[in-house]
Amino acid sequence: MSLMQKVLTGLDVLLQKHLTDLRKTRVGLLCHQASVDVKLRHIFPLLKHHGIPVTTLFAPEHGLWGTAQDQIAIATTKQERIPVHSLYGDRRAPTEELLSNIDAMVCDLQDVGSRYYTFIWTMALAMQACAKFGKKFIVLDRPNPINGVTLEGPVLDPHFASFVGLYPVPVRHGMTIGEIALWINEGLGVGADLRVIPMKGWKRSMYFEETGLPWVLPSPNMPTVETAVVYPGTCLVEGTQLSEGRGTTHPFEMLGAPYIDPDALHVALQAMNLPGVLFRACRFEPTFHKYWGESCGGIQLHVTDRKRFKPFLVMLQVLQTIRELYPNQFVWRPPPYEYETEKFPFDILCGTDQIRKIMESGRAVTELETRWQTSCTGFAQERKPFLLYN
Repeated sequence: MSLMQKVLTGLDVLLQKHLTDLRKTRVGLLCHQASVDVKLRHIFPLLKHHGIPVTTLFAPEHGLWGTAQDQIAIATTKQERIPVHSLYGDRRAPTEELLSNIDAMVCDLQDVGSRYYTFIWTMALAMQACAKFGKKFIVLDRPNPINGVTLEGPVLDPHFASFVGLYPVPVRHGMTIGEIALWINEGLGVGADLRVIPMKGWKRSMYFEETGLPWVLPSPNMPTVETAVVYPGTCLVEGTQLSEGRGTTHPFEMLGAPYIDPDALHVALQAMNLPGVLFRACRFEPTFHKYWGESCGGIQLHVTDRKRFKPFLVMLQVLQTIRELYPNQFVWRPPPYEYETEKFPFDILCGTDQIRKIMESGRAVTELETRWQTSCTGFAQERKPFLLYN
């Protein structure tokens, strides 16, 4: 391990210690473009090189190589004559037929620490299928890039379960994908033959830059760790008709719409003196997605203190400010969204409809923080038996 290299992922630990276990196992591999080792070598050719019989590939949202944009159904393809089955589209869990050619599924996905991000739910559905059809399930653990300590936002109300939140966790859940697998499997009674291969050297307080690992964007609009830091808040913009900055070089760090006066919004937000963040008035023109080719006024978030910054609360305050400045233009995004056809997208992102209703009533969103802090405290106790790291 180099002087800069502090952490080994589950994949690196697998390559060091556990390859023999897999050499007589037909492996189905659930992975994406960020499934790389410390030398940026992708898991698929690595396992093949070491004689592991990979018979089937499975791809989450955005596809095996992360080329598809959000909410684009992925077709089944082939990679070096091996089928790549999509788990994002009409089918989001593997069928018995798709699992017929494997003995174990190896899951190696880089998550970003927010409940909305679909990879943890793809993993959960794949694990349930493996439990149902008698296949082993192996998770190669990876860092939570925005640390494993901080929890924020409401714990999901099961009535608002969707593919951007299947189970009751906070928006910012503070767990690794391996820990979530253990919680779902043991805490919620899935009962899969599960094995998690932990990382070596990861500490809960770490942000991704502290790991010494190279960052590979896990999805097309998650280009940097800074994007992941703001994402627990700015993903809420998907539940509105505002642009979340897709089609720019700073998705989720910028937001706006053609009707917004960026200077007026900037003045209003800076006057709030929100901790850990500064706002920059800006204009941008998306090259695709909402307001494609139109000039949008808005703001860019610049996080100045990650420890003080509360992305979920900050974004509620930003959205409420925009609603107050532009009451006749601001609109919630209607369904369908992420396979939910009835509930508001904003509600399934929040995991409750109470936040939207309070915003519509004109009451301060800050009054909700105490409520979700209480639910986060309860979740922190619930998750304790499944945490793998200090």
